[in-house]
Amino acid sequence: MKTDQELKQIANRVRINIIREVSHAQSGHPGGSLGAADILTYLYFSVMDITPENAGSTDRDRFVLSKGHASPALYAVLAEKGILKEEELMTFRMIDSRLQGHPNMRLTPGVDMSTGSLGQGLAAANGMAMANRLAGNGHHVYALLGDGECEEGEVWETAMAAHHYHSDLLTAIVDVNGLQIDGRTDDVIGPNPIGPKFAAFGWHVIEDVDGNDFDALRKAFEEAASVRDVPTVIIAHTIKGRGVSFMENQAGWHGKAPNAEQTAQALAELEKEKETL
Repeated sequence: MKTDQELKQIANRVRINIIREVSHAQSGHPGGSLGAADILTYLYFSVMDITPENAGSTDRDRFVLSKGHASPALYAVLAEKGILKEEELMTFRMIDSRLQGHPNMRLTPGVDMSTGSLGQGLAAANGMAMANRLAGNGHHVYALLGDGECEEGEVWETAMAAHHYHSDLLTAIVDVNGLQIDGRTDDVIGPNPIGPKFAAFGWHVIEDVDGNDFDALRKAFEEAASVRDVPTVIIAHTIKGRGVSFMENQAGWHGKAPNAEQTAQALAELEKEKETL
């Protein structure tokens, strides 16, 4: 089990590689990737039993990045786990690279589901969890959604199905940063209140979790692990662009690459943070 200090150091390296990936490709989604870095770090280093040796197997816990545009964070975490080589991160979004803009399970080791069409990832994760329950293997399935993604109807169809089929091996995490590509989520369609909506479908809801705080994440995932007979959702509040001052809480950095000057500033800020860790 990693200490909070070790997790902070890992998350910092993940953020540095997110910036490097998106900057090198001059394409990608830095904002939501930076915001979700702590959640992915905690999952892969404190919760899931995935290793380089079992990454190609289904006989382990699995993760579905339903908000597939945050792939830079997933690839950076897989590199930290030793499942990908760090130098491969610089092929992000290149022609013939395994690291496409949205994850491809047929190409990339450690990627459990091809995602990108928002709303579909939770349904896939529920199918995996149901299969695990029938097989009796006890492996858990985790799915990370965005709050803007919760505007998709398929999310709520899956919420109904997961409760009906007692998918207690499924834990969803909703990354609530309040922003999406067109601006504030509340101005676009307004998915809030998300927690009470899941509760209405019969899910166990863990509300008001700081998704950028490892102690808060630890408590939430420990609670989720204790739930039986119903699926669980963790409502994790994050800062979009977390760790880079000019990207934080800015919808404009949802899907835009930094130029050379901005990249230098972002990396300098993250390196400064690294020194304090």
